[in-house]
Amino acid sequence: MTSAQHPPSPNDRIVRARRDLDKFLRDPDPNPERAEDVAGQLATLPLSEVIDILERSTPVRAALVLRMLPRARAILAFDALDAAHQSDLVGALSDDAVSDYFGAMEPDDRVSLLDELPAEIAQRLLHSLDERDKDTTSLVLGYEKNSIGRHMSPDVPMIRAGQTVGEALASLRAQNDHVETIYTVPVVTSDHRLVGVTSLRTLFTADEDVPVVDLMSEPISATTSAEDEETARRFLALDLLALPVVDDSGRLVGILSNDDAFDIVEDADDEDTARSGAAEPLRQPYLTTPVWRLVRSRVVWLAVLALSGLLTVTVLDTFEDALASAVVLSLFIPLLTGTGGNTGNQAATTITRALALGDVRRRDVFAVMWREARAGLLLGLLLGGTFSLLLGFFYGPQIGLILGLTLLIVCTLAATVGGAMPILAKAIGADPAVFSNPFITTFVDAAGLIIYFLIAKAVLGI
Repeated sequence: MTSAQHPPSPNDRIVRARRDLDKFLRDPDPNPERAEDVAGQLATLPLSEVIDILERSTPVRAALVLRMLPRARAILAFDALDAAHQSDLVGALSDDAVSDYFGAMEPDDRVSLLDELPAEIAQRLLHSLDERDKDTTSLVLGYEKNSIGRHMSPDVPMIRAGQTVGEALASLRAQNDHVETIYTVPVVTSDHRLVGVTSLRTLFTADEDVPVVDLMSEPISATTSAEDEETARRFLALDLLALPVVDDSGRLVGILSNDDAFDIVEDADDEDTARSGAAEPLRQPYLTTPVWRLVRSRVVWLAVLALSGLLTVTVLDTFEDALASAVVLSLFIPLLTGTGGNTGNQAATTITRALALGDVRRRDVFAVMWREARAGLLLGLLLGGTFSLLLGFFYGPQIGLILGLTLLIVCTLAATVGGAMPILAKAIGADPAVFSNPFITTFVDAAGLIIYFLIAKAVLGI
């Protein structure tokens, strides 16, 4: 058999299907017969490929792709998209399709989508649910946005502490169609208070007449009001499959699955990464993000940083005479502000991460400042000493001394302030990533220039 006679490989079929689909979507007047052929190819693609296509398509094209998919695959593909992307698709899909996809989602995923939609559309979708789904979705919707209750599933399996293994398994079989996960099984009292937890595997391998209380372990749980990111990170560190969620009275109201915890942490990391770069997170794939949303994610930060730059201008204006007396000093201003800002942001990023992991708490602020002060001092000695020798060789010993001393003080100050800022932000209820970096940049730039010119005036006698 020649190579031309070999059947196409799965990868070849994927490439051809994507090429044909892209050509069909770009056709301003697509042939209905061609649509049937493309839909057949689309149905053979792995679901991951379909999701990738949706994430790279405009809302109108993505809606067309969803309509060409079998219902079950369309529901799975829609559910896998980010909430902001789903929101954009809602306007391009028919009301029936949106209601269909919305009804098939988990309660916490529905709430994420509702948060992205205009109020009138959100209300219409909520009213399209049957009574049971409406009740569970409304329950999750009632919790604060940054609480773990907002991410839990109220469809939680549970067994009674007074049951035997046989009775518990029968109860779980009856609940199976209405729960998100069944592998972690909370044990409750008659009034739904959480008293223990066991696993489906433990129950399956035990004799049917063994009391459930003999098989349960002490429960690790979270309250509905607990902060979502901190709880999710703690949960993932414990390597559990699911985490029971209780109300303030200890009654079981939901469960947090492992994948939902991963989503919380991923969103938080995306947010921190974006804000450390002076932008807001997009919350959807880049290629499907409207240009106006890209602008909106950046413009506020640019305005804040531009206004903070006025403080630097004020400092330069104050020391205008000193700068005029030794113009060479102006050459090193970018070096000082850049080094100071980077030192402070390094410290802030490290402490923000430590706060998220629970390695550092608010009461540790002085210990953190002391450690960062020492780290900044050593960094200042290394950088200051190196630049003092290097610049002293080219510009004279006085300039080298000025730069060396300034870097020593600025690095120490920047690291100390950078370490303290995330903890201060946490204490006042602000996002450490939002509060820390702009403040550090503004403070270190201004303070660094003041230190620089004061040292220069003392050394040069100007």
